Amino acid sequence: MKNITLESKLASDAVSVNGVSKTYPVPFLRLKKLLRRKFKPPVEALRDVSFNIRAGEIFGLIGPNGAGKTTLTKIIATLIQPTEGSATVNGHDTVRDDERVRRNVGLAGAEERSFYWRLTAEENLLFFARLYGLSGSDARRRIQELFQLFEFDELARRRFAELSTGNKQRLAVARAMLANPPVLLLDEPTRSLDPIAAARMRETIRSLAQDKDQRVTIFLTSHNLAEVEELCDRVAIISKGEIRAIDSPANLRATHTQQEEVLVEFTSLAVADAEHALRQSFSDRFFTLERRSGGSQWLLKFSREAGDETLDSVLRVLQQSGAVIRSVEIERPTLLDVLERYEKDPDTRE
Repeated sequence: MKNITLESKLASDAVSVNGVSKTYPVPFLRLKKLLRRKFKPPVEALRDVSFNIRAGEIFGLIGPNGAGKTTLTKIIATLIQPTEGSATVNGHDTVRDDERVRRNVGLAGAEERSFYWRLTAEENLLFFARLYGLSGSDARRRIQELFQLFEFDELARRRFAELSTGNKQRLAVARAMLANPPVLLLDEPTRSLDPIAAARMRETIRSLAQDKDQRVTIFLTSHNLAEVEELCDRVAIISKGEIRAIDSPANLRATHTQQEEVLVEFTSLAVADAEHALRQSFSDRFFTLERRSGGSQWLLKFSREAGDETLDSVLRVLQQSGAVIRSVEIERPTLLDVLERYEKDPDTRE
């Protein structure tokens, strides 16, 4: 029974990262020691990182610059090897079975430098299509599909050097999709894109994961936390090379804090009565009161535990004092709040 369960789990996990650590050694260390030159200590980019990505899942990785996101992406893509631990893609080890892994993944990096700047966008994709083993007719058919998908037809014959930064990024994602890989590794896929192009890219990513004929597993890194929350089924938070938490965006926000900020806009011809009633029912530090544009419009701010009855009590007190409620807004914690929490407290883990 255990063997069946293990095999089922391996089959359902498109990517598995197990105890991966990566330390970059000091270059020319012996020579520097011999010459008694000063040198910085080795850089520990990743430390004992473990997680699994289910087939068809959009899995996000967030963290500040230098946290280890790009290093981890490159390890999964076989571009660099871990110092310790292992990673697999569809059951193939990224070190021992690197060729098979490369057939299963498509990588689009945030800073793409491997395109040929004198070739056109179409010629670049034709070149890389041949490396993927696509024949001439199949390659042109696939490239045409991708150009239509990314609305790139007008730029197909423009040299890569002439493309904007955003269009270079779109071309990198298109190249990653050339061979229809089951796993996509997208390092900041909407970086440098204008809002319309970014929205279309997000829709493309979402559709790939929802395709019934060929669901694609997507590993996504981004500094756009709203984008991560919109797209990702689960998110991992990485800080200083360590995974601090893994969960759905909603659960990460919920476990971060139960506090919610509540904003109540109301009108009152006798705001002193409303304020007096609030002070009688609640402490002075419980709320702040600000005048809005217009003499009788006011904004009340306070915090509460998520889902408690404080808001009902506040509204009742205001209405009994003669105030008229205009709007109620509840500001819940964001992924940025969660990320800042882990950065401020290195020992925090979920």
